[in-house]
Amino acid sequence: MALAVGIVGLPNVGKSTLFNALSNAGAEASNYAFCTIEPNVGMVRVPDPRLDALVRVITPKSIVPTTVEFLDIAGLVKGASQGEGLGNQFLSHIRSVDALVHVVRCFEDENIQHVDGRISPLDDVETIDTELLLRDLESVEKRLVRARKLSKGGDKLEKVALEVCERLLGVMSDGKAVRTETFTEDEAEVIDALDLLTAKPIMYVANVSEQQVAADVDDPMVKPLAELAERQGAQIAVISASIEAEISSLDVDERTEFLESLGLEEPGLNRVIRRAYALLDLITYFTAGEKECRAWTIRRGMTAPQAAGVIHTDFERGFIRAEVVNWKTLIELGSDAAVKAKGLLRVEGKEYIVEDGDVMHFRFNV
Repeated sequence: MALAVGIVGLPNVGKSTLFNALSNAGAEASNYAFCTIEPNVGMVRVPDPRLDALVRVITPKSIVPTTVEFLDIAGLVKGASQGEGLGNQFLSHIRSVDALVHVVRCFEDENIQHVDGRISPLDDVETIDTELLLRDLESVEKRLVRARKLSKGGDKLEKVALEVCERLLGVMSDGKAVRTETFTEDEAEVIDALDLLTAKPIMYVANVSEQQVAADVDDPMVKPLAELAERQGAQIAVISASIEAEISSLDVDERTEFLESLGLEEPGLNRVIRRAYALLDLITYFTAGEKECRAWTIRRGMTAPQAAGVIHTDFERGFIRAEVVNWKTLIELGSDAAVKAKGLLRVEGKEYIVEDGDVMHFRFNV
């Protein structure tokens, strides 16, 4: 399941540095605006201790983690929706992603210039939000003209579209993102077709200095951003992109020692990746055997046949049943044979809703 997260923000806030640390893709990170023009793309492993635990018990020949695609999108500036700073090109890149990670600069450093000449996290957020809203407003206004014309002929879908677009204009006029509103299934269908930027789920990443990391969301510069995220129902992660870049360049032993010296249990990037994964409302199920242990990404609420279809469409088409055990049970008992002996292997049918952490084996016939 190919899912993409776009890293957005103003120029010089640490987006490319964060991306480099995430993916080790070597994206250029320099101290001038518009360093990134075309988006850099990196496939990033989702850290999952459950998969690690399964591997230790089963010792498979191959291990395949689940991944999320990250795109490092060029910095936006005021007027981006009208083409400032190549804004039209950059905004089109955002349309291709499923969710947004908004990197916000929350540190002072006179050696790193700010595009507006001052450090103000909430003002930075407002700048990006305004440009995304203005672009969405343009899309909705165009759709509204079409809906008004076609709804006169009695088209039910266009009547719904007319009502939705009029409602959206009201929401946007109040400066609200589309994601903050609740819509019916029919309304959501219209909105999905519009591919609105402010409808995409968002997470804030507060980029701080090494001295600020320990304070986390209680840091004076981060706290207003954390409060904004809470009001919006958004997630937030506090990291130092420069520290994360250094961690990612170390080998395993050096990394552990470095984290301990900072009083950290794990890299901050692990939280960013996991929260980005959760942001997309995704869960993981596993297939586990001597040949391979693999994590599979699915949308929350998928049935067993739909989950099987992620492996191969034939699995869904010819689905018979799924043999299921929770990962903890398999770890505790140590093998499939022990699970079966205890009578803890469940047989589930087509209506079963897959749960996060299920270990599954599918029976099918085509």
